[in-house]
Amino acid sequence: MAHVSQLPCNGEGICMLCKTKPSDVDKLTCSTCVTPWHVTCLSVRPESLASALQWQCPDCTILPGAGAPVVPAGGSGELVAAVRVIEADSTLSERQKAERRQLLLSGNSKKETEEKQSNDILNILDENVKCSFCLHLPERPVTTPCGHNFCLKCFQKWISQGKRTCAKCRQSIPSKMASQPRINPTLVAAIRTARMSKMIATGGPPKAYHFVPDQDRPDKAFTTERAKRAGNANAASGKIFVTVPTDHFGPILADNDPERNQGVLVGECWKDRMECRQWGAHNPHVAGIGGQQKHGAQSVVISGGYEDDEDHGEWFLYTGSGGRDLGGNKRTNKIQSSDQTFKKLNEALRVSCKNGYPVRVIRSHKEKRSSYAPEDGCRYDGIYRIEKCWRKDGIQGFKVCRYLFVRCDNEPAPWTSDQHGDRPRPLPVIPELEQAIDIFQRTESPSWDFDEEEARWMWKKPPPASKKQVTKRNPKDETGIRKAIKFSCLLCKKVMVLPLTTPCAHNFCKRCLEGAFAGQTFTKERSRGGRTLRAQKNIMKCPSCTNDISEYLQHPEVNRELMVVIEKLQNGTEEEEEHIMEELDEEEDHSTEEEDVDTQSESEEPDPNNPVEHKPRMTNKRRKSSDEKEESISH
Repeated sequence: MAHVSQLPCNGEGICMLCKTKPSDVDKLTCSTCVTPWHVTCLSVRPESLASALQWQCPDCTILPGAGAPVVPAGGSGELVAAVRVIEADSTLSERQKAERRQLLLSGNSKKETEEKQSNDILNILDENVKCSFCLHLPERPVTTPCGHNFCLKCFQKWISQGKRTCAKCRQSIPSKMASQPRINPTLVAAIRTARMSKMIATGGPPKAYHFVPDQDRPDKAFTTERAKRAGNANAASGKIFVTVPTDHFGPILADNDPERNQGVLVGECWKDRMECRQWGAHNPHVAGIGGQQKHGAQSVVISGGYEDDEDHGEWFLYTGSGGRDLGGNKRTNKIQSSDQTFKKLNEALRVSCKNGYPVRVIRSHKEKRSSYAPEDGCRYDGIYRIEKCWRKDGIQGFKVCRYLFVRCDNEPAPWTSDQHGDRPRPLPVIPELEQAIDIFQRTESPSWDFDEEEARWMWKKPPPASKKQVTKRNPKDETGIRKAIKFSCLLCKKVMVLPLTTPCAHNFCKRCLEGAFAGQTFTKERSRGGRTLRAQKNIMKCPSCTNDISEYLQHPEVNRELMVVIEKLQNGTEEEEEHIMEELDEEEDHSTEEEDVDTQSESEEPDPNNPVEHKPRMTNKRRKSSDEKEESISH
């Protein structure tokens, strides 16, 4: 304030000095800061009506004989100077001047305003998509068929208490979803994108987005109709798209991806193990462990092949291979018939544990007991490290080799909305170690470890040299196109209208999903020999996976939380476009006025032979300016 004895009106129009609300006639507005003041409470009032129009408040000027104003450092003097600079800038329109004055008087900097705008998406998500238990943005979001979102842990805790209804609307939850909840990848991507945009707006380094579910697929592994009929056993391996050997350790970087120039990204999905092999993530198309006995293991696949496996996302317990009778034609025998030992591929995993090598992990849809497995196909989930290995008595009575994998990747996992990768974490407590034998834990420093100075995981020791010859290729100078994550329907590929979220965590437009099953009935009548049999239920598989959603389709509920988010984002985009167009129009009008002034100054001394020569020249300038403006808008 300029003076303790003089105070303006507050935001509600009440004088801060006499505590009354003056009428509009008794108010006087400053011509500089546009602040209302109570005329009666002013020590010096304007002498005439003309002076009242150009009146400046005590905060914007120093009254004669009043002495120095009592203001904080950097107060009214700098404020008035800044306002006058804005008023004197002829390149700004009246709207832009008003916005800058308001921004200056509110005390917010331009950086803070840009940060607030960048947080709009995050604020919209925070207001409309909250877990009803912890009241925060859902971590590893699970969406119920009634359209409500919860954290995975909160949802599992609710279910563990014997509850089988939605905590928000009390509608029943399908038993399959209660036992095997699925993470909604669309919400994960949206929350992570919003958090990354906030980090960039606050000065953080811009990062490439590494979750690309809609990228172009490689050529199919099958090459002939004969191979298709025989199944994967006789399938052609297909073209290898990366330039890494089969014994390559660690992530596959952009330098080794001449086709897309992006590398194998965390969250990347493939139709089957054959496509996974084509991109170098996991070389064997049948075995779950990729490696060599003396060299180490480079990758593993979690596919639910052993009952002893436990998947906790950031860490999991993996069972080794062997101990089954696969003689003759028993290629899929799941009965354990002997003990597993640390030999061959099991020894390869132990070598990687001993040296601390990075291991690529792929999760398959065949693992039905895990909430972190994809609904269909295979997915690359990043780099893990084996911390311990041991042997114990398995569920089927024979000894099995066990391995503790802990995630250590620089990119966030596909099921989390964090914008940062992993940090070193304490090892979990494993109760089965009390009864284990042949326990091995690494004692020397690992080859792949976290660097505190660079704040990332990296090779601390030279990676093991490849024992295979690398095929050299000329990389193409192409930049991989990464499509922005949108709330798009999996059928029409457009922004969802009346979004539906199935129990298997797939999102569709209501019209698209109902249209995919148009003409089908939920039951079919049966008869035999003139007798009417009990009606049989029709199986209606989800368009994106093999789950039966016939019960859900009988009473589909619109995901209203997601719908509100989509509508607010669309409205915000339209308002921004309108604001940009208004600014362009004002700039065009301003430039036209300047051209008119320039033309008039040139016409003060007209040519006597051609007194109207300046008129067509003015018209041409206007047309040229307008054409250039339209061309810039079109680009």
